[in-house]
Amino acid sequence: MKKVVLLFAALLFSISFTQAQDAKKLLNEVSAKVKSYDNIVIDFKWNLSNEKEKVNQETRGDVTISGNKYLLNMLGTTRIFDGKKIYSIVPEDEEVTISNYNPQDDKEITPSKMLTFYEKGYTYKWDIEQNVKGRKIQYVKLIPIDSKAEIKNILLGIDVQTKHIYRLIQTDDNGTKYTLTVNSFKTNEPLSKTLFTFDKPKYEREGYYINTLN
Repeated sequence: MKKVVLLFAALLFSISFTQAQDAKKLLNEVSAKVKSYDNIVIDFKWNLSNEKEKVNQETRGDVTISGNKYLLNMLGTTRIFDGKKIYSIVPEDEEVTISNYNPQDDKEITPSKMLTFYEKGYTYKWDIEQNVKGRKIQYVKLIPIDSKAEIKNILLGIDVQTKHIYRLIQTDDNGTKYTLTVNSFKTNEPLSKTLFTFDKPKYEREGYYINTLN
């Protein structure tokens, strides 16, 4: 009986190890595909929910990513990152906040890291497979290596054929769940040379209050 138990345990370990390797291989393919593009333009749906707090918020947004630069439109705010500074523009308040970017302080999944953040700091598990309108979506569960991380786990849904991320589901320790679903994924689009440039004089002329931090 002891031998049977040991064999069963060895089989489970072998399956778990193989699935972890498969998950890592798939994520490596996604990362390589993302890095092969000059730029990426994504239209997405975003949802925040917490059943305990009875919170459910949903919105749409779009983001353009080129290298580590990005332009994000979401929740009535435009955020521009030019590689050094972050410009948060809020038309409703006629206000712009300018802050320096410190990668050592940034633990969030920012737009520029959204498609490659999983490369470090996580263990991988093979998860469920879904069929979405004829597309095979394979999920990989990411678990932070840091036991003190606020993130409990992240599920990445990957289109097996295109190697593009279709859905990201982040669950925090407090039960809050963030779900980002990609509606459209375009690559190598013709972009304006000034897309990631903040036009300070323009906003000053329009009467915006400009708040510079740091």
